[in-house]
Amino acid sequence: MNYTENFEGIKIDVQAVDITIDDDVQQGIRDMITRLKRHVSQVNWVDVYFKKEANHATEPRNVSIRFGIPGQDAFATGSGEHWLPTLKEVEEKVRKQLIKK
Repeated sequence: MNYTENFEGIKIDVQAVDITIDDDVQQGIRDMITRLKRHVSQVNWVDVYFKKEANHATEPRNVSIRFGIPGQDAFATGSGEHWLPTLKEVEEKVRKQLIKK
């Protein structure tokens, strides 16, 4: 499932390899962007990648986020057993990068 949306003037591109993303995860992405926008003056786009690893018994779900801001983009990745907690973990990594800028 791949989809693109415009959220508050920010282009969100979500790519999920052979996965359907539920509405609660989509809302989690929007909420994450709202929280992260507090740390930067301008956000151009956000790419979110979801991938489920079939070969791994533990932490089979990977989430990567590229936060398009002026200058060097913020990028983070994480893995876990559930989408929302993993998304939250990656959000925290991106937040730390944005604060350093």
